[in-house]
Amino acid sequence: MHTVDSMLEDPVFYVAHRGSMDNWPEHTAEAYAQSLAAGARAIEISLSATADGELVCHHDLNTLRMTGVDRLIAETTLEELSKLQNDARPWLGPNSLLLPIPRLRDVLDKHAANAVIFVEDKQATNTVELLDLMDSYPESTRHFVWKQPALTDIPVEVTDRGYMTWGYLTGDDLAVAERTPLTGVAGRYDLIGIHHSASDDLVRTIVGLGKPVMAWEVHTRSTRDRLVSLGVRGMMCSNIPYVTASTARNTSDVFATGLRGDGDLPWALAWSHQPEISSARSSILIDHKDKASYCMGSLCPITSIDHSITFEMRWPEALPRGNDHAGVAFGQHDDSVYRVREPSASGGYHLIINRDGEFALFGRVAEAVDGYELGRAATEPPVPGEWMSFRIDVSADTVACTRLDGGGGTLTAHSSLYRGGYFSLCRNYYAYPPVEFRGIFVA
Repeated sequence: MHTVDSMLEDPVFYVAHRGSMDNWPEHTAEAYAQSLAAGARAIEISLSATADGELVCHHDLNTLRMTGVDRLIAETTLEELSKLQNDARPWLGPNSLLLPIPRLRDVLDKHAANAVIFVEDKQATNTVELLDLMDSYPESTRHFVWKQPALTDIPVEVTDRGYMTWGYLTGDDLAVAERTPLTGVAGRYDLIGIHHSASDDLVRTIVGLGKPVMAWEVHTRSTRDRLVSLGVRGMMCSNIPYVTASTARNTSDVFATGLRGDGDLPWALAWSHQPEISSARSSILIDHKDKASYCMGSLCPITSIDHSITFEMRWPEALPRGNDHAGVAFGQHDDSVYRVREPSASGGYHLIINRDGEFALFGRVAEAVDGYELGRAATEPPVPGEWMSFRIDVSADTVACTRLDGGGGTLTAHSSLYRGGYFSLCRNYYAYPPVEFRGIFVA
């Protein structure tokens, strides 16, 4: 059983943000249950009241983003809501389950006795009704935390009933926080929240207020590590199995499942940037208008110095223009974003292939834009729609890259600089055409 006190005893504690939305459809019964089973001490629940007074779990005040149907929850009955389904397929993959909007009472009946639950009334009009429901569970003040924006006043009923409070600073609040003393926030709230995009100096300032600090939203291990180094103790985490390493590292991609692997993330954490996963082709198609990368976190970190990465790649529709190229970046020490010709917090290698079949290996130091060439080889030009196969072999002092599909070509570089265990799929140009990857193995 987890309580607020036992959660706070952990040097670093994890709360499943929206039920760990990188893994399951957000704010669903499945998400809450699975994230707790994966090791979270707590879940975070957003809620609103329906037209007939039922409290339901949903982040937005209307249902359009998650269900495709534009209904204001406050004007919709529970029976009408029960006909809608949360659809996270654009984020999680085409085989993600369609799941209903749950009643808050049903979720609390299942988890209130054994977990910590952060609750937020998104309508900010249901204080008494929500508190009465919380009070109905045994030892409720040991299991519930009241959550709300930090720059607003706490309802007097919350403190009168003895509940711990978490006030969070949103991304929009950061400018205010940079220029305004926050002693009032520290005086009002038991826990203070800060958005992960806050500067290091601001995070240190918040930590210095003397209250436990929890940051949101945490999708990656590198984000967690940065926050911990600044004194943050709580992670409002969207990717519980991956960030906590509660599931084993894969050795091959899971595109055939039609679901995104735990830890596989696009460079920008928005639904619009998620590549298309195809279970029929066992592949992933990167087709965003911006240059893009996709961290294969589910296969990382690779822990052996001696290892190989095998992958297949093709341009399914047309070849890129000029010297535009795609490939794989590898050797990064963490899962921070690595895009070719864009600064990255992590140095590493990238293997690129262009329309002429030439492939080249580059190294790049952290925060630099341009890489430096380590080797180049000529192979047969790619053909639109046809797969090419490659293998990267890494040892203590060399990196060898080979084309395996009959197109020929090998290059070997004597370099030992980058031996991190993270890698990404990369499309290193803007706009058309898309590039597709499959058959990714680590050995």
